[in-house]
Amino acid sequence: MTKVLVVDDDLDLLDLMQRFLSRYDMSVGVARSGVEMDQKLSESTFDIVILDIMLPGEDGLALCRRIRTLFTTPIIMLTAVTETADRIVGLELGADDYVTKPFDSRELLARIRSVLRRASLPANDTANNTSTFRFLDWSVDVSRRELRRTDNTLVPISEGEFALLLTLLEHPGRLLSRDQLLNYSKGEAHDVYDRSIDVLISRLRRKIEVNARRPDIIKTVRNAGYIFTPTVRSS
Repeated sequence: MTKVLVVDDDLDLLDLMQRFLSRYDMSVGVARSGVEMDQKLSESTFDIVILDIMLPGEDGLALCRRIRTLFTTPIIMLTAVTETADRIVGLELGADDYVTKPFDSRELLARIRSVLRRASLPANDTANNTSTFRFLDWSVDVSRRELRRTDNTLVPISEGEFALLLTLLEHPGRLLSRDQLLNYSKGEAHDVYDRSIDVLISRLRRKIEVNARRPDIIKTVRNAGYIFTPTVRSS
């Protein structure tokens, strides 16, 4: 049984999430503050933490930082629509994903399952267990190393571009620094090196973005790195 810890000060939301997630073979613990969260984490081991950013006392970002220094437990942040900067900071601090309030319970369930699947795979081994990635109007065939539009048009892509795209697809919604992109991609292609990351990002944008000068798919976080924003489906 999957053990989930939900940290939020909204009692109605806590009750809803407890009742909903328990229907899917999940044991749900709840905490309304950082103090209660610390107590729960000291008493038991959880498979994933759902953490609201807006909390009384210590906010969710501070708690995310503390969890990440002590545990490798996956974290999903709950954020408001207007908290774009906080979402980015949360991802940078080590959160694995985020869900925007108000949210559909089924979306949260899907994200929990997705994060747990990624966490259960050995590092850099996601692609070895996936044959196809899909996002927006695109599909990526891992074994054939092909990038196609939904109309089946084949888009030429270099070895380095493909390795970098694969890395982004394996970590959707996560802020990745240039060093992380370099480390993750090195095993996939010999022509990925430090100074090439920005060039490869630029090339990828010209292939998959509607407007490469105003990218919506691969977002730049100034002085930090890049985030691959679309929802990614794998099979």
